[in-house]
Parts: sequence; C-alpha cells; structure tokens
Amino acid sequence: MRVLICDPLAESAVARLREAGLEVVEKTGMSPEELAEELAKGYDAIVVRSATKVRQAAIDAAKGLKLIVRAGVGLDNIDVGYAREKGIEVRNTPRASTDSVAELALAHMLALARSLPQATLSLREGKWEKKAFKGIELAGKTLGVVGIGRIGQAVARRALCLGMRVIAFDKFVQESPLPEVEMVSMDELLSRADFVTLHVPADPAGPVIGKDEIAKMKDGAYLINCARGGVVDEAALLSALNSGKLAGAGLDVFEEEPPKNMELLRHPKVSLTPHIGAQTKEAQGRVGDEVVDILLEFARSL
Repeated sequence: MRVLICDPLAESAVARLREAGLEVVEKTGMSPEELAEELAKGYDAIVVRSATKVRQAAIDAAKGLKLIVRAGVGLDNIDVGYAREKGIEVRNTPRASTDSVAELALAHMLALARSLPQATLSLREGKWEKKAFKGIELAGKTLGVVGIGRIGQAVARRALCLGMRVIAFDKFVQESPLPEVEMVSMDELLSRADFVTLHVPADPAGPVIGKDEIAKMKDGAYLINCARGGVVDEAALLSALNSGKLAGAGLDVFEEEPPKNMELLRHPKVSLTPHIGAQTKEAQGRVGDEVVDILLEFARSL
C-alpha cells in the first residue's frame, strides 16, 4: 500500500506506518497543481490536515486512489461527495482533538472575561492600568453551546465545573446528552446566553451566526468560534463589536485563512489564535495514532 502524506504528521505515526510495511511518501506544502501532478504517479491513500485542499482536479488526476484520510475533524477542504462518487473512501479523526479544542474555547472565554490580551499589551507598553481591566467571573454566567457533539459536550462539562449554567441547541439532537445541560431553541439560546460557543461544521447555506442571530443575542454577550470560519459572518461580528452590542469575541478560525481582515484582527475586544484548536502534543499524538489505525485497517481490507 502506497501512502502520500500531504501535511505534517507526527513522526511516531509515520514510523509506525513504515514499520507495518506501507510505502510512505512525505510531500508537504504542495500547490493544487503540484498535488494533482503527484497523485497522478499513483497512490492508494493520501493523508491531509487542513492546509491541503483535495478538490475535483486533484481527484480526477489521481491514479489508483482509494482512500483520503483527514487528520482532524472538518472535511470542508475535501470534495467529499465527488470523491465518493469516484469510489474513494473519505475518513477523518473526530475524537483525537476533542479535549484540546474544548480547552481552547474555554481559554478564549477566560481571556475575554479578564481582558488578558489587552492587559498583556498594556504592560508590554510600560503601562500600569490596574483599574482599566475590571473583568467578570464565569461562575454564575450562562453558556450557550451551539452543537452538542463531542466537543460541545467537552466544553459543557468544563463550564459546569466552573459554576456556569449551560444551555444547548443542536438541530440534530433533541434530548440532552448531559443531565445538567438544558436543550433549548436557537432563539432562546441566543437571548439567554452570556457566552455563545460554536461547535458545528460550516453550513453550505451560509453562516450560522449572522446579523439576525447577533441581533437576538444579549447586549454585552461574548461569541466564541473554535469551529469553522464560515460559521460566523465576520462583517456582522465586526459591526456588533464596534456598536457595543457584543462585549467581545474569541476566534480561532476565520472566513479566510490566513485572515486579511485587519480591522477585526486589531480589534481591542477580540481574543485571537491562528487555528490552533488541535495543536497540542497530546492531540497530535492521538491524531497520528487514529490515522495509522485507519490506514492499517484499510490495508488489511485490500
């Protein structure tokens, strides 16, 4: 079995694949044209993260390709339907990064509640603005979780430990998977939550949180997005931050990556990270292990 690794994977995972007898080729940072050219050389499987886009042109150029593995959760960088029409299986590793993404969402909440980015910048500029950074406690606040899957549940459990009330909306889930979490409508969640955290895939129909949804949120609420950039309308978010409708936002993902909306990036009410939800030693190890398990299972089935 011949495997092309298109984005960095843990060295231990690559070693396991080679020890199992798979032929592994590592070529990262390829352009779409280079990827298509490489796939034409013949591979049984390829492994990608979020950087490599597997679109129709690459799929059409591929010779003998049977499996695409996304080392991560989201599949928006792969033309999944087209690949499956061509008889190519598409798999991902949904469990590996759950705790890491959940902890990052919580980190953004804490950063916003206590003005950590602003206070850090102030001190670096030689200022001592002790009275300028009056924060809020998370205890007693209401967290609205949009998408109560693996990551949403992990965030909810952590928030409950901090004394927050947790409500949730999920268009695919009616009964709460956690007894302490109340399932509500989207409108009720937006109107009640002090913090709204998003854990849903991008919707082809458009942003999950846009101008209309923000208008329904509590004045002075906070929005956290560690899901996918297209989930939030950034223009509507920026307008809400400027008007004071929202007190702040924590963003790990963006409509365009790397983002070029400098007004949003430089906004004093925003906590920012460069799509690092899964970037922990523990998550990367688990991602690599899941990728290896998928590939070896597939190799045995050939």
